[in-house]
Amino acid sequence: MTANASAALLLLGVFFFLVAIGVQIAYSVLFASTVTAIYVGIPAATVVQNLVKGINIYSLMAVPFFILAGEIMMQGGITDRLIRLSQALVGWVCGSLAQINIVACLFFGAISGSSAAGTSAIGSMMIPHMKKAGYDVDFATSVTMSSSVECMLIPPSHNMVLFALAAGNVSIARLFLGGIVPGFVLAAVLGAYCYYVAKKRNYPTGEKFRLQSALQCLKESLPGLAAVLIVVVGVIGGIFTATEAAAVAVLYSLIVGIFIYKEIKFRDLFGIFARALRTMSIVLILTGSSACFSWFVAYLNVPAYVSDFLLGISRSRIVILLLMNVLLIFCGMIMDMAALILIMTPILLPIALKLGMEPVQFCQVLIINLGMGLITPPVGGTLFIGSAISGVRVEKLIRAMAPFYVMMIIALLLVTFIPTLSLGLPNLLMK
Repeated sequence: MTANASAALLLLGVFFFLVAIGVQIAYSVLFASTVTAIYVGIPAATVVQNLVKGINIYSLMAVPFFILAGEIMMQGGITDRLIRLSQALVGWVCGSLAQINIVACLFFGAISGSSAAGTSAIGSMMIPHMKKAGYDVDFATSVTMSSSVECMLIPPSHNMVLFALAAGNVSIARLFLGGIVPGFVLAAVLGAYCYYVAKKRNYPTGEKFRLQSALQCLKESLPGLAAVLIVVVGVIGGIFTATEAAAVAVLYSLIVGIFIYKEIKFRDLFGIFARALRTMSIVLILTGSSACFSWFVAYLNVPAYVSDFLLGISRSRIVILLLMNVLLIFCGMIMDMAALILIMTPILLPIALKLGMEPVQFCQVLIINLGMGLITPPVGGTLFIGSAISGVRVEKLIRAMAPFYVMMIIALLLVTFIPTLSLGLPNLLMK
């Protein structure tokens, strides 16, 4: 075994050991990098330099701004308006409340980008309502949790900004556009399954579609949704950088929440900023420590070792892509999503590129995989949030989630093997 190979095994071995015994991921990454630096004789100052370099990036400022904008919009009264809009659009479909839940998560993704936030905001409203209407509570919770993965695909998504930082030289605008169709594909697959279950279990259907009601709900929701249009159109059109667009989104969200919807009082701002700051601190610590780890991953040529390992199993492109998906789902089950984006992108993206997969498509595959990990035991954060909101034990939710996992895997395979789903809009709108 070469010196680089043994150092790579040390880096990964120390990291996974620390994660297994319960050390926080950011510290596991940093400690593994430090131990490896000592082992290969690299000055410890290199670790510190890469940590600082990892967060001293202008485009990284977009992440805290998007997090803050999402927090403001969540507190600003947009959630209930989105649910009413969803009801007006799909309330006539069989299993109407399940369909409303799915569509509401699509809209909510445009203002949050977080699976946990989507489950908390939509679930706290929809799960009790669905239970009262006669839906099985474990089914209602499963719909909410699986639909929350849509939140991470619909732009603007701070997870895609993190991917752009980890991948390097990838257009954030193309990533934003690339997530739209996969998000709708996931929603359509989940909606089809909910329609089947609703027919089988005779779940109720809502009122008939009324254009006037839909237009009124759209009018009420438009000020909130306009924040998304400002960001996406601004970035795609070259009016703003992603960072500038995120800052504009914060300012606009404050205006909507305080002066238009009037749901936010000035005394509420401290709590909003404090919650956003906690999330920002976690992301920035992870980003800095992951930058050290990524530097060692590249220095030790880990992607080449992983590529050789996968190619040693099979030369088939299909088999290798399936193995990558299995690996990502497994990692998503035991680790934080932001850390995995920053750690796994430098390792797996070069392999995906060799297989002919563009970065924009790989980003969507990565996010769906890791999103599934958030609703899968043993560490799935969204799974435990759903359990807390609904009062259903995690063990029961896992059984209820089984068919939803199948539906999400179907959507994942479609996005993995049909590049047009991810690349069609970016190629059409950004020549």
